Amino acid sequence: MTPAEREPRTHDSPIGSVGRQAASGVFWLTVQKWVIRLFGFVMIAILTRLLTPEDFGVVAAASSVLPFFYLLADLGFSAYIVQADTTDRRMLSTGFWFSSLAGLLLCGLVIGFAPVFGSVFGSDDVVPVLQVMALAVVLVAVASVPIALLRRAMRFRALAVQGAIAALAAQVVAVTMAFTGFGVWALVGQVLVTALVTAVLAWVTAGWRPAFEFSRTEFTTMARFGSQVLGVEFVGMCRVFAETAIISGVLGMAALGYLNIAQRLVQIVQDLTGSALLPVSSVAFSKIRDSAERLRRAYVRALRMTYALMTPPLTVVAVASPLIIPIVFGKGWAESAPVAQILALAGIIVVGATLDHGLFYGLGKPGRWFVYAVIVDACTVATTAITARWGLEAVAFGFLVIAGLATVSRWFLVGRLLEASPRTAAGPFGFLIASVVVGFGAGWAALALSDGLLPIVRILIVGFAVLAADLVLVRVFARSVFDDLVEVLSRFGRGNRIRSPQKEG
Repeated sequence: MTPAEREPRTHDSPIGSVGRQAASGVFWLTVQKWVIRLFGFVMIAILTRLLTPEDFGVVAAASSVLPFFYLLADLGFSAYIVQADTTDRRMLSTGFWFSSLAGLLLCGLVIGFAPVFGSVFGSDDVVPVLQVMALAVVLVAVASVPIALLRRAMRFRALAVQGAIAALAAQVVAVTMAFTGFGVWALVGQVLVTALVTAVLAWVTAGWRPAFEFSRTEFTTMARFGSQVLGVEFVGMCRVFAETAIISGVLGMAALGYLNIAQRLVQIVQDLTGSALLPVSSVAFSKIRDSAERLRRAYVRALRMTYALMTPPLTVVAVASPLIIPIVFGKGWAESAPVAQILALAGIIVVGATLDHGLFYGLGKPGRWFVYAVIVDACTVATTAITARWGLEAVAFGFLVIAGLATVSRWFLVGRLLEASPRTAAGPFGFLIASVVVGFGAGWAALALSDGLLPIVRILIVGFAVLAADLVLVRVFARSVFDDLVEVLSRFGRGNRIRSPQKEG
């Protein structure tokens, strides 16, 4: 077997460059999210003025079903490809043909069982929407192997560009359909166009083509690893599905729509700052997993930077959501504001979860994360079932409580994985608490002092106050974090040529 057949265009890099590649990956995927989300702000501002909370609720309900079938079509094979020591054409082709056939069969299954899901959500409107959105299962399935190859090769710039193109095209289609009177189908069109463009660009960019081969041995190996990954993701999807069914059944589709908008706002902020962490960290940690000391240093450094980057924007949302939501989504969505404030607080508490997720996957330990996910998600669903009768704010408070408990439990899991004490993971959390307290104080003071000014001006003042307070805190009390941020930024400003010999990972 030739080297080209053994490693088809994966572009694996020497370990010494992992830190630089990881930083570059975070940068490019973050740029992608900024392009998508900033443009998306404009698009969603239009859509929320043309569509109703019920429309968003119906699509949110349908969207909680499809990830189950995305997962079954992939069976965790893409995660295996990303972390495998080597790949070959037979293994990749086996994964592709399984995913493609499974995607077709599962698409038909969704279409046939759509009325059952409509009954679960208590809405007949979900049925036709889900049946059309089922086409996305096929599109996602056929793109799974090319995307996995791009992630394995750490070609995050290419992933960022194709993701941005797909999202922008989908948003244009959605707004055009909404203006021409398609109603809820505008949101359906957005989902399908995103999946279609992503699939096409992934195939073009990866430059890989499957062979007509299928290996039972390779299938068994991938399935054994993938079953653990599938279990983790499946549990998370069950949680979302159960929460959606509970809220739609107890509070109705409109309430689900309000919750969806609050979640979107928080998710937008998380995407703009930290969504690149999981795909990048999984690969980066897998490259240095043979060096325990280096891995610990890299993890702590990454965790501190994650806290420093993600806490300020989420703090702004927690303080200023009552001003942000009417401006972005329209006055008819005011009920989403208090929910978004609480969800932002929960997001701050679990800000390190994405990095921990990447750590467990990168070290080939998805089974341990699975146990954690089962316990946390079961508690979340139970809390939602108990609190739903008191409204969306009570549900959000339940999320906040679970977020705190989940974070403490992860300290012990991460400590064991890194062969260190729980304080290794818990230590940087002290900085997070200080940052939140200082940021909230500055934000609320700015909000009070700016009373009477235009809402957009007040938001900008709050944002500036929170960011300034956080920078001062980092500069004075966490100088190493400040230096790390400057170093990463300098890499991009000088073409990634700057690299400190004293710092690794």
